[in-house]
Amino acid sequence: MNEETNLLQEVSAGNEKAFKQLFELHYNKLFNYLLRVTKSKEIAEEIAIDIFVKLWIGRELIQDIRHLDAFLQKVAHNKALDFFKVAARDARMHKLIRKEMESTREQEADYKLLDSEYQHLVTQAIDQLSPQRKMVFTMSRVEGLTHDEIAKRLQLSRNTVRNTIAESLKSIRHFLQLHDLSGAVVLGILMNN
Repeated sequence: MNEETNLLQEVSAGNEKAFKQLFELHYNKLFNYLLRVTKSKEIAEEIAIDIFVKLWIGRELIQDIRHLDAFLQKVAHNKALDFFKVAARDARMHKLIRKEMESTREQEADYKLLDSEYQHLVTQAIDQLSPQRKMVFTMSRVEGLTHDEIAKRLQLSRNTVRNTIAESLKSIRHFLQLHDLSGAVVLGILMNN
């Protein structure tokens, strides 16, 4: 038996921790699919949550599902279609959806432009680091290596790696603040790198 089958059996038995794990494994993928279909964060979130609530309510049958990803995708597709059928009958909801879709398109374009500008500034900030700091920072944030892995590869102590990353972050943060980026934006950019 594979890991997902075991997880489904645990959920079927009423294990809330297993359900939380299942939710965390599949929610973002389901939400993103629904967001692409509905073009509304609120509607996508509502449908996704509804799917998981119904999954919990009918948990005794969950162990019979063989391909959970495909099952969730199909349920999400059907729920989105149901939503659009109801919305098509309600003129007010139709207007609201149209407005939300237009707003989403505009916001996506704005976010892409800002994200591109921010990423350019982050790249500049990283480029101004010393070669050693740049290498350690890149290994940590871009390659996703742990402090121990970096220390082993570069034959440095774990503390040296930790301190180098801390100093790199401090330097990058300072560079970005000089370019009028707020702390929250700086944090978001650094977390995504």
